[in-house]
Amino acid sequence: MELNIYQVDAFASEVFEGNPAAVCPLESWLPDSILQRIAEENNLSETAFFVAENDSFSLRWFTPEDEVDLCGHATLATAHVLFEHLGYSDQTIQFQTNSGLLTVEKSNSGYGMDFPATVPKAVVAPNILIDALGVSPKEVLSGFDYVVVLGSETEVRSMVPDFIKLSRLDLRGVEITSPGDKVDFVSRCFFPKLKVNEDPVTGSAHCELAPYWSERLGKNNLTAQQLSKRRGIVGCEVIGDRVVLKGDAVDYLQGKITIKI
Repeated sequence: MELNIYQVDAFASEVFEGNPAAVCPLESWLPDSILQRIAEENNLSETAFFVAENDSFSLRWFTPEDEVDLCGHATLATAHVLFEHLGYSDQTIQFQTNSGLLTVEKSNSGYGMDFPATVPKAVVAPNILIDALGVSPKEVLSGFDYVVVLGSETEVRSMVPDFIKLSRLDLRGVEITSPGDKVDFVSRCFFPKLKVNEDPVTGSAHCELAPYWSERLGKNNLTAQQLSKRRGIVGCEVIGDRVVLKGDAVDYLQGKITIKI
């Protein structure tokens, strides 16, 4: 069996920026074990698989370790593949996912993704989290990740966490964040439990970060930067219980996977 595969740099304006994701269109769903092995072989933070269903698409995402319920950059990459390579002609794509209906709209400035917002709540920080980061945070909150608020962009940039300790936490991962020097807020995201020590640009994290900073800064439209080595800019618009994440995407490669089932 041959499967088409695309690798796209999401939240990027040039190759080697943003967050790379693999995208595999399928005619029908393969066994989960095969999807997981493909994602493990790709060894990217996410591989997206999708199947056409009537007027929408069923979309799933896999890390090298497990399936996840929400992934922003791989959704952006999938929309890019549909618009730019597979002849999708409408302005908006609907995706059916484990996180409900997600839509992606194409515009002259890139793509806008309509995602559910998650408002993180203040919590007492687990001791292992503080030990792993080696800092005294301003705040610690939790949603589907721990959100650790630091005092400055310099602290976020210089963080060297203990990934082994972070992998023992009960939630999916950890986001560290602070006000930005030139943008509204900055962040870095760590998911060692999913075999992704540091994710380059994390769309789903901004579903938690944007509502927090929107309330704190008193504004609904924000510009964020993720300070990984590859870096990326994420536009965020908080609309009620939704977040529109905005960014662009560029092609890195196209190819074929040959597997036996």
